Order: sequence, then C-alpha cells, then structure tokens
Amino acid sequence: MFERILVPYDGSSGAERALIKATELARLCGSSMIILTVYRHHSMLEASLSMVRGSIDPGGNLDETMRQAARDVADFAKSHARDAGVEKVSAFIKAGQPARTIVAMAKDKECDLIVLGSRGLGSTEGYLLGSVSHKVTGLADCPVLVV
Repeated sequence: MFERILVPYDGSSGAERALIKATELARLCGSSMIILTVYRHHSMLEASLSMVRGSIDPGGNLDETMRQAARDVADFAKSHARDAGVEKVSAFIKAGQPARTIVAMAKDKECDLIVLGSRGLGSTEGYLLGSVSHKVTGLADCPVLVV
C-alpha cells in the first residue's frame, strides 16, 4: 500500500504520536520510513539556548548547536522506529522553513504518505497563524495523515 512513509519529527508530543502511528503503518505495510527533522535558526534562541536539548557550548556556533540538537532528535526517532520493528528506516536533518522543507523532501524521496503531528491550535489561532500540519496538507502532492 505505502512504500515510503515520511515522518517529520521534532520531539514534540504530537510528533511522538505521529512517530508511533507511522511505525505501526510501516510494519503493517512493509514500508520504509524516512525521518525528517527540520531546524530553523531564530535569533530569539540566541538569548535562550536552554531551549535546545543536548549538550550546549555557550561559546559555540548557534547554527552548529541547532544542527546537533536536530541530529539527536532524528537519531532518537530512527532508533525508536528500529526498536519498534521497522527494518528500513533512515533519518535526515534539514535547515529551512518546516512545511516547505517537509513537502520538498516528500517529493525528492517519492514518498507515498506523510505522517505528522498536529499542533492542536484552537480554530481562531490556527486560522490566523496556520500550523505546519495545515500548510503541509495544502502543499503536499501525496496523502497526509495528521495525528
């Protein structure tokens, strides 16, 4: 049914639920899984490096710190998928705007399905700001399962 499933994963609770659902689907369908962690450099983070998981060198390069944190998150998701019984799994990290980066990866890797978490915004806030999941559903050429 699905040969390649893309799972954008950022370590959030919504992404956790999506990862669990995607591993179930991948096992049932014999699909390969592609984990994607997208990071984005925000100047607001420079003042608040404590938000980044992993070891942080306060004198280090913020972009490198963000890249390493993204790598740690992607590696965790990859390990989780393998431990759950998915045989074919790969993990990638990319810098950029999340929704467009997710859709571009799905096209590049010829994914049959994108499984991602919902941010759970209220209807007014979601309408005004939009969410990554909402943007991906509007931009993607393949089916999108929002968990």
